[in-house]
Amino acid sequence: MKAEWASEAAAVAVAMGAGAALHETHAPGAQHELAEHHFRAHVQQHLPRNAQAYLIHGMLGMTGFRLVTAPTFVPAYIYLLSGSKLVVGCVLSAQYAGMAMSSIWGATQIEHRQRVMPLIYLVGWLVRLQILGLGLSAFLLSGDGALTAAAVFLLLFGLFNGVQNVTFNYLTSKIIPLERRGMLSALRNFLGGLIAAAAAYLGGRFLVGGNVFGNGYATTFLAAFVLTSLGISALTRMREPVLHDVPSQSGFRQRIREVPALLRADKHYVRFFVARALVAFSMMAVPFYAIYVGSHLPLSGATLGYLSIAYLLAQTTSNLAWGRIADRYGYRLVFLGSIGLWAVSTAALLLCDGLGAFLLVFCGLGAGFGGYFLSADNFALEFGNRRDRPMLLAVSDTATYTMMACGPVLGGLLAQGVRFSLVFIAAIAVMGIAFALALRVEEPRRRPRAVREGSA
Repeated sequence: MKAEWASEAAAVAVAMGAGAALHETHAPGAQHELAEHHFRAHVQQHLPRNAQAYLIHGMLGMTGFRLVTAPTFVPAYIYLLSGSKLVVGCVLSAQYAGMAMSSIWGATQIEHRQRVMPLIYLVGWLVRLQILGLGLSAFLLSGDGALTAAAVFLLLFGLFNGVQNVTFNYLTSKIIPLERRGMLSALRNFLGGLIAAAAAYLGGRFLVGGNVFGNGYATTFLAAFVLTSLGISALTRMREPVLHDVPSQSGFRQRIREVPALLRADKHYVRFFVARALVAFSMMAVPFYAIYVGSHLPLSGATLGYLSIAYLLAQTTSNLAWGRIADRYGYRLVFLGSIGLWAVSTAALLLCDGLGAFLLVFCGLGAGFGGYFLSADNFALEFGNRRDRPMLLAVSDTATYTMMACGPVLGGLLAQGVRFSLVFIAAIAVMGIAFALALRVEEPRRRPRAVREGSA
């Protein structure tokens, strides 16, 4: 381990020394070219190690997060505490509101850093502490106290997660080359999803169904904390390259003022992030998938387990196909295909009346969400150059999470005051608009080679 760090430090020192020598000879172009060569050499040298850590992090960390973010356990827990569909929407909205509020601020904290791993560790552990708080509050509190605590922890979870998502996606763009990103992301989601599906089934069937330790939901959330903690520990194996062309640190307000110019520079990026935000708004229906099933079937722990495993297994296995399509044809096609499948599956949900049909539809919902989840972040990484990428990611995330915050509240109002079918019909209509807009987005890989290399 020490030898590896020493070797890396020596390589950095050589690069800096060479750069300094070139600077003295007044050759800034050659200096930049040499520094870029060392950056790309570092990426290739450590790719096997970084890919391994990336996969292990997904297998464990994403498993725990999916237990918290899947449309089963948390919505069912909030509904158990409140008995109100509107409250379910409002509490889940708090999580996404937190993510919307922190994404751009998070970008301003990383775009000037040569390394972002220290911030990932700090924020990552803060995110995990909120999952721990959610589990402990479910054990120690009840009624309105437990409901209030859940809302607070989900808000804080969102605040820290907004920073974490921007930072980790930016790290991914640094350590995983574009031509390898599709299958690695897919394999990461596949392996993590397999464990998540098993954990979700066990959580629903035995932890919630058996009310383990007196509170099956609390036990499930604590299991999620353990898994996510193991996942972030795997990142210690990563070797992040030092960036040579980072901009100087700018104030938060200054960067906000520069956002309109960034958007005007690429109309296709604007179309993409608006389409992504509309799909996020259509997620108004997601918290009510399981609750809708409960209006037709007894929503027991076993039923939650079956629905979770159908959703997560489909999300997982479809990722291998989505990833292959992405590497071969680009993320635009995956983005379009996943939106279409998601909309069709949402419509099919309204036609179900038995457990078998519901399980089949949950497979379609999971596969659609899996493709969207894979393509949305990776598609965003193909726009802009490396220096602007943190802010472009943050702008897209902010729009997405803002819509995800508004959607559940509107969905809760519709579900509470009218009926579930109206929530799902509204979601389908919004996804249709997003699909039409995404059709007008140019495939970034068709751009001139020089442009693509500058943004890789």
